[in-house]
Amino acid sequence: MNLPFQPHAVANLPSKFADTAALLAHTTPGEPLYLFCAARLVARAQLFRALFPGTTSYAVKANPESEVLRTLVGQGIRHFDVASITEIRHVLEVCPDASLHYNNPVKDQSALREAYEMRGLRSFALDDHAEFDKIHRVTQGDSEVTFTVRFKLTHRDAAYDFGSKFGADIDTAAALLSRVRSAGGRPALTFHPGSQCSDPEVYVEYLQAAARIAKLAGVEPEFINVGGGFPVQYPDEKAPPLATYFELIRQTAKRYFSGDIGLMCEPGRAMVADCVSLLARVIHIRDCGSRVFLNDGVYGSFQEQSFTRFLVPSCVWRDSQRLGGREKPFQVFGPTCDPIDRMQRDIKWPAALREGDYIEFGLLGAYGSATATCFNGFHAGDYVRINKGTDFMQEKKA
Repeated sequence: MNLPFQPHAVANLPSKFADTAALLAHTTPGEPLYLFCAARLVARAQLFRALFPGTTSYAVKANPESEVLRTLVGQGIRHFDVASITEIRHVLEVCPDASLHYNNPVKDQSALREAYEMRGLRSFALDDHAEFDKIHRVTQGDSEVTFTVRFKLTHRDAAYDFGSKFGADIDTAAALLSRVRSAGGRPALTFHPGSQCSDPEVYVEYLQAAARIAKLAGVEPEFINVGGGFPVQYPDEKAPPLATYFELIRQTAKRYFSGDIGLMCEPGRAMVADCVSLLARVIHIRDCGSRVFLNDGVYGSFQEQSFTRFLVPSCVWRDSQRLGGREKPFQVFGPTCDPIDRMQRDIKWPAALREGDYIEFGLLGAYGSATATCFNGFHAGDYVRINKGTDFMQEKKA
């Protein structure tokens, strides 16, 4: 049974605050809160639309909140990368005229049938012959259906290895592309270099491989989806600005493909990370002040922090003021009774930290609320709107 998407509630507070300080001057929340800054998301959407040399398709999995989707739609984003029938239904509720790309390479047949027959989808990804057969069978040879063949290369310079689960090798991708053309479908190619791809040359290598696949198949793809993977500037993470990635993609596509080849990208993290921060509360300190317990943890907003190399930035608030002073490292634990509910790395905060202070964590718009659970009965938080977000992301300029 497919359960409907349940967006986080908007907290029972005034509709919008000027900033974090104004919120804390008004209330002392006992539960975690997500602080959503639409202006930051608007700026990010405008950056992609202005600089990426093709179509921007938002990866809904990063943050499916209705307010996020509506903001993107307001900026002219009409293409969305969806991975489940639940995401499809939800996006169409927010934007009935959206162009949806069912880019999960493995799809349940009943979900695929609903997507095609009831929801109007005509774009599907695949990476093996069995999935081709499934799509072709459900769509009954419809010549308007796009079959986007996903391929992979050796993983490097990224936080996640997507190729460990998805992607055909070069020869299989060529065979699939040829089958698409023979069956009368619309052929396309896609890849994903992995989240937080720190080297833009990886996109060059993938586009060169796409050209080899097209040559082997004797098929010119209608478009190439370069996936996501564009990096966010977390602390200790180094990567060039997005403009560098976009320009290399443009130059490489122009070199290896005809002038009318379409390009698409599907940012998730890079689009929404900066538009949401999380306000958590210190609920306990022990062991001479070396261990801190918060009212949120890895079963909530910080699930990704339990298995990734990067750490989200943070700052401390007390009585609506930023707390400064000498810092020291703290071991950080969440509120549940599970021992794995802890950050993988110590975090430096002011040594004067005490119970009742608030920690604001930045760059949690991606895979924060989207992956949170209610394990042990702890609620991951509601959304609150703010006009100006705390500046956590210091992206390099081109």
